[in-house]
Formats: sequence, C-alpha cells, structure tokens
Amino acid sequence: MPDSVQKIFPAVKAFVVKDGKVLLLKESVNYADGANDGKWDVPGGRIDIGERWDTALLREVKEETGLEVVPGNAFAMNEWRPVVRGEQWQVVATFIECTTSGAADSIILSQDHVEYKWFNPEEIVTLEGTASAIQEVAQQYLDSKKAQ
Repeated sequence: MPDSVQKIFPAVKAFVVKDGKVLLLKESVNYADGANDGKWDVPGGRIDIGERWDTALLREVKEETGLEVVPGNAFAMNEWRPVVRGEQWQVVATFIECTTSGAADSIILSQDHVEYKWFNPEEIVTLEGTASAIQEVAQQYLDSKKAQ
C-alpha cells in the first residue's frame, strides 16, 4: 500500500464566510480521532458510509460550531496523511464555500475544539499553526474570488 496508508477517508470542509471573514477552529489536543491537534482548521470532517456529501457538510458544521450554513461552490480539493491512533490515514477533502445567517459570536464549540476566530482570508495564507493544507487552500479560495 503506498506510503503505508491504512485507512482512507473522503471528507468535506466548510469555508464559512461571514462579513468577508472565514471561521477557523482550533482543534483540541484531547480529540482522540483528531488529525490536527492544537492547530487552526475549518469546520468539517469525514463523510460516513452511504452519507451524501452535502448532508455530511451540514452535519459536521452543526456539530462543531452550532451554526447552520448554506453550501455554495466547491473551490478546492486537497489531502493530508496524519497518523491517528497509531494508524496512517489518508484524508481526501473537498473544500466548499458556505454562508451563514448566524451571528458571528454565536458559535457553540464541540468538545473537539477549544477556540474559534474569524480571520480575513489573506491572513490565513500566512497564519502559523494551521492544519495541513489550510494555507494552500486559503490561497486557492482567494484565487477563486479573483477569477469571478
């Protein structure tokens, strides 16, 4: 198996945008299935077997933030290969721009996260302490906006 990958997961990630800023969550180091311990990431996660991608996206964002979102366009795909519970995983994610009518300060974090903050997309491109691929995907998001 390439790179000793033991499990592969499809995932969806939400670039939740409100007033021009993107929501990032800091993952708890105590999250047993965490792939980004202590790092900034966007809401989202693995798609369950048989689950539609859009249902998974709405579920993950609601579980992690308490927000209800409206999915927009997919603008990037990426992957990362964390070691979780001693296993080499491969996570392949589609990143989707989402909007919310929820208040920016109405976030209810899940136990898997310890902090949230709204960032200008330009900040994320050079932000230290981000999850794998987030800086690159933030640049792809900005590029997709310029192309419109």
